[in-house]
Amino acid sequence: MKSHYQTGDRVVYTRDKYTVCPGPRAKNVYAAPNGDSYHYQVEKYWIVSEVSSEGKLILKTRRGKSHEVSSDDPRLRRATFLERVFRWRLFPSEQILQHAAE
Repeated sequence: MKSHYQTGDRVVYTRDKYTVCPGPRAKNVYAAPNGDSYHYQVEKYWIVSEVSSEGKLILKTRRGKSHEVSSDDPRLRRATFLERVFRWRLFPSEQILQHAAE
């Protein structure tokens, strides 16, 4: 399966979360029926570290963690130009990617 992602691409992954206190970047916030917790989504700004032949992507976080995601996951998308310009601090540095290659 051919992936349209390449190593070094900046991507945005929308992750579902359930907590008692949503953070400032939370979107689509819904309270639980009793109001004890919240369900919401957070956009994670990651970089493609590796692309496998099966269509799986290895994504790196700012802190160096790895996540394996299918390239056709509907929650995954390329970062827009404006996200790359104005939210560049939220993406992992090139050092994280170089360290992963070693």
